[in-house]
Amino acid sequence: MSGQWSAVFTAVVGVVGTLGAALLTQQRADRTKQMELEAADAVRREERRHAQEVLQAERAEQKAQALVDLRRSCYIALNTASRQYLTAQVNLLHALRAGTGIEPCLQQLEACRLAQRDSFAQAEMVVPDAVLAAATAAGHRLNAGYGQLQRITAATPHDQEELDAFAAGIDESWHQLALMQQQMRHTLGIDTAPPDQDTTSTA
Repeated sequence: MSGQWSAVFTAVVGVVGTLGAALLTQQRADRTKQMELEAADAVRREERRHAQEVLQAERAEQKAQALVDLRRSCYIALNTASRQYLTAQVNLLHALRAGTGIEPCLQQLEACRLAQRDSFAQAEMVVPDAVLAAATAAGHRLNAGYGQLQRITAATPHDQEELDAFAAGIDESWHQLALMQQQMRHTLGIDTAPPDQDTTSTA
């Protein structure tokens, strides 16, 4: 009888051992699968995080480039308008000295003044302080010359000493425009050396 119980016990132990081993194997497989799923999920999260960082970096770069492009456009418009404004003043100077063609030069000067004013107003919204300071100094110089020419034009006969005084200041006006251009080129990264700091108008 004891032999039978021993056989039964042995059989039961064998079955339990087999079932236990299968259960342990299944648990290990489940744990391994769970770890694989967790690792895959961590990889997906990291990939999503990296993709978001790349997207944010691309957007920031695009935004920065858009600002550079906008500033460059404003710089070109303001530089061109300012130079045309000064050229129109010089043309009027020559017309006043020659005593002919004054009216067309006055019309051209007024158109250039308005164009320079508009381009400056646009630039005010986007240009950095250093460029704005240089542009303001150049604008003050140009507007002072405009006012001087208006006074000369209104007088009859035209005051030659005033004309000579205006002519003597033309180089300074060009210098102010050159300082403005230097600041523009520096902020665009075209010139690496810092520009001159003399941005005060002598008008």
